[in-house]
Amino acid sequence: MNRVLSDRRAILIFIAPALALYTLVMVVPIVWSTGYTLVDGNPISGFEWVGFDNYATILQDPAFWQATGFSLRYAALATVLQVGAGFGLSLLYVFVLRRASALVRTLVFFPIVLPTAAVAQLFVKLFEIVPQRGPVNSFAEAFGFGAVDWLGQPDTAFLIIVAMDVWRSMGFYAVLLYAGLVAIPDDVIEAARLDGAKRWSLVRYIVLPSILPVLLSTVIFSINGTIKVFDSVFALTGGGPNGATTPLTLLMFKTSFAFGKYGEGSTIAMLLTIMCLIVTVAIFRGARRDVTA
Repeated sequence: MNRVLSDRRAILIFIAPALALYTLVMVVPIVWSTGYTLVDGNPISGFEWVGFDNYATILQDPAFWQATGFSLRYAALATVLQVGAGFGLSLLYVFVLRRASALVRTLVFFPIVLPTAAVAQLFVKLFEIVPQRGPVNSFAEAFGFGAVDWLGQPDTAFLIIVAMDVWRSMGFYAVLLYAGLVAIPDDVIEAARLDGAKRWSLVRYIVLPSILPVLLSTVIFSINGTIKVFDSVFALTGGGPNGATTPLTLLMFKTSFAFGKYGEGSTIAMLLTIMCLIVTVAIFRGARRDVTA
């Protein structure tokens, strides 16, 4: 094995297929999309070189800033709730349910494997107002409250999108954090308990520092996924009402394929990529500062 690992030609032979596939699937589309940011038009009407004009156009577009605001608000709230709910569930699995947690873990994890369109239709039916009242409005009317057009108002539609994605994904993040929790040695937990550590102090001073790398990875997974949210919004509200729930990904999709502006759509994608990179680097630096403090 050592002879193989020390042979550069053997290493190249082993990694060449994966490297070629990665280049074809990832690198080439990124370079191609970057080239689109410098032109205007589409394959039907043709392309025209415009340089950096697409960036100036997008940065002056109110729809871009509205979509940016939605994406950041959604990412912040959804990430906190996803990771928070996942962490709470993982603590429940390890310290309360223990060996009996297998069934609960399976049930809570199950929504993540469901098609997004099916989950969106479930939530549409739950909050439906026409042609018939959904369970939520029926329940509200039973207690003397009026029916609400939940998906027809910006604030409530935003909260429903967040609630749907948190419900779908909290089981996934719970499993990630559960894997970090079960890796903590039992003698460390027992020693902390013998020293007088109770519930919250045990979590704060023993559990959280022990699973910090896993927690950091979970936060990065969550925030990058929520910033790039597309299918949930597209299936639930389509970006409405009046564009109030349109994230950058959906704006990019509409700009490119509905309006045929490939250059502007690729520019939105590039700005979104830069945003994700900045957020990820900020999280890494913040975590490193906390560890070295």
